[in-house]
Amino acid sequence: MLIREEQPQDIDQVRALHVSAFGDHGHVVVSLVDALRQSLTSEAGLSLVACADDAVVGHALFSRNLLDTPRRLVYVQVLSPLAVLPSHQRQGIGASLVRRGVATLEERGVPAIFLEGSPDYYPRLGFAPAGDHGFRRPSLRIPDAGFQVRLLAAYEPWMTGTLVYRQTFWDHDLVGVRDS
Repeated sequence: MLIREEQPQDIDQVRALHVSAFGDHGHVVVSLVDALRQSLTSEAGLSLVACADDAVVGHALFSRNLLDTPRRLVYVQVLSPLAVLPSHQRQGIGASLVRRGVATLEERGVPAIFLEGSPDYYPRLGFAPAGDHGFRRPSLRIPDAGFQVRLLAAYEPWMTGTLVYRQTFWDHDLVGVRDS
C-alpha cells in the first residue's frame, strides 16, 4: 500500500470512495471534501490517499481551523473526513493515513489536531478527549467523548480555548450529531 498526497487525477476515485464508505450520507461528505479541497490551495492542510493496485482505497483530509484562546487565535488542523473502502476496512489503512498525516503536520509545526470521531477507535492513534485538556467544542451537538484532540510538539499549555470550525463545516451542516 502506498500513502501519498492526493493528486488531481485521484478526485473521482476519492469521491466514489466516500459515497461507498458513507452510504446515504456519502454525497454530503463528497460535497464537504470538494469544498475543503479548495481551501488547500491557499491554506495549510493535507489531503492524503492510500493506494493499492493503482486504486484509491482510503482518504484522509486535514484542514486549517482556529482555536480561540485567551491570548490569540491559533491555527490548528481538523481531521475530517477519514474513509476507507468497505472492502479494504480493518486492514490498518485508516490508521496508516492518520499516522502519516500526524507525522506530516508535526513536521509543519501544527500544535494540535482535532476531530469528531469514535472514542473506541481514535485513542489508539494518540487522540484523547479534548475536554480533558480544557478545550471547548464548537457545537453542543458534538458528544463530549467524540470531541478529541492529538497534541503535537508545537503545543504550549496556554493554547486552550474553543475550537472554531471553518465555515465550510457549517455550510454543509456537518457538525455534531443531528436527530433523524
